[in-house]
Amino acid sequence: REKDDKYKTWRPKFLMAKEDKEHRKSSGDVERNIFKIKNSHSEKNKKMGKEEKAFRETFMYNKEINVINTATAECSVSSKRRVDLPLTAGEQLDVIDVTEGNAVICRNSEGRYGYVLVEHLNFR
Repeated sequence: REKDDKYKTWRPKFLMAKEDKEHRKSSGDVERNIFKIKNSHSEKNKKMGKEEKAFRETFMYNKEINVINTATAECSVSSKRRVDLPLTAGEQLDVIDVTEGNAVICRNSEGRYGYVLVEHLNFR
């Protein structure tokens, strides 16, 4: 690295060509857009963590959350209870746990958790 610095010719900023200055500005704009994406990603992670905390409190779930299987919702179903997960047709769901009845605990793409009847799901 030191060798590269030795042979690099030094030019003051005011002697640089206009094209070089414009190129530097455009690369700076790209870096700023990357940071905005990271911020929105961190906000999404915070929301997912909040949903997980609410899920653990509501369902009294103290096991590790592992995805057992993925399923697709066959039809749209609104939630009748607070613990039920509302579905839209074609939505991808992660199956987290199986219960004793004909329901499973699922997570949707937004990070919300709830019970879903097996008859509404299509397993691949």
